[in-house]
Amino acid sequence: QVQLVESGGGSVQPGGSLGLSCTTSGFIFSSYVMSWYRQAPGKERELVAASTGDTSNYADSVKGRFTISRDNAKNTMYLEMNSLKPNDTAVYYCNAKWRWNPRLYYWGQGIQVTVSL
Repeated sequence: QVQLVESGGGSVQPGGSLGLSCTTSGFIFSSYVMSWYRQAPGKERELVAASTGDTSNYADSVKGRFTISRDNAKNTMYLEMNSLKPNDTAVYYCNAKWRWNPRLYYWGQGIQVTVSL
């Protein structure tokens, strides 16, 4: 059974930092492009960062502030978020997409990140 479980969310003040983890099971982690998405209230889900293992890509809005990483031995992906802003507030989702067929993908259940005073 495929599982993607996000952890580490919560509330932080502007300028603060948070780290997210996505622990997975049930599929060959190293064969998947791993990504973080987010969805703010009233907005569409957007790609935050993606990692193939060899390369990483970021949305312009988070470049220089967020860092995506993965540990294939632990089947886990991470997102380090620094200099957080109120508009980073969203539900963050973990996504796994098979390298050879992007129509095969899985989602985590999402985790709330709130940035406010």
